[in-house]
Amino acid sequence: MVDETVPAGLDTSTAHPARRYNYWLGGKDNFAADRESGDMIERAHPTVRLSARENRSFLQRAVRFLAEEARVDQFLDIGTGLPTADNTHEVAQRRVPHARIVYVDNDPMVGVHARALLTSNPEGATRYLQGDLRDPRAILGHPQLKETLDLGRPVALVLIAVLHFIADHEQARDVVRELLAALPSGSYLAASNFTLDYSSPETAAVARQMIAQGRSDAHPRTRAEFAEFFTGLGLIGPGIVPVSEWLPEVPAHQRPPAEQVAIYGAVGRKP
Repeated sequence: MVDETVPAGLDTSTAHPARRYNYWLGGKDNFAADRESGDMIERAHPTVRLSARENRSFLQRAVRFLAEEARVDQFLDIGTGLPTADNTHEVAQRRVPHARIVYVDNDPMVGVHARALLTSNPEGATRYLQGDLRDPRAILGHPQLKETLDLGRPVALVLIAVLHFIADHEQARDVVRELLAALPSGSYLAASNFTLDYSSPETAAVARQMIAQGRSDAHPRTRAEFAEFFTGLGLIGPGIVPVSEWLPEVPAHQRPPAEQVAIYGAVGRKP
């Protein structure tokens, strides 16, 4: 008998980053494999739930800046993840009601929830596409993307906590370049990526061992590697910093230390 609560094509026996992230954020849209993977990573990185919350907060601050200060009204959010409070379109349309957002993810479960929950303001539009960051040509060429976004006007490309799932750094860099090349002057990139730059040698060694053994699928990048995604872009605010330090809304003594967050974030503008 088929479980009708599980979308067709969904493999619940293998952990998926979107569902694991949902688990860390306290959501309920995850399965045993996601929770087991999440718990295993948490044992190696005990503050991973804090990292997830800080990363989510960075997304929201970045989108607020882009909609309110930069006056961007088009967003391409790839690696969307499962909907939760204050998604990209909600933050953007709160400031710019006519904003148009295209979400992209490769998890069928994200697709089911996104189509049901990611509803637009009447003045704007949201669209969800099934796609994979590693195939930017398919994303850019999708008819529904072209129906929703005008690639002749500035677009904010949102790649939050998704680039580190591309193991090969050259491939990840090329993907970002191809996506940005399709966007006009005045477009922006908002991105974040897991790092071991602030980890102790012991913690870094455990993380690398887990990756080598296939027990973790998030690949860390150094600050210099992360900076390559922003080559040719004008960095906004503090530049490349731990996500909790990007245009923070709380005083320094209330922000977690970099080693607990372990995620770089930045926003850059295409000249």
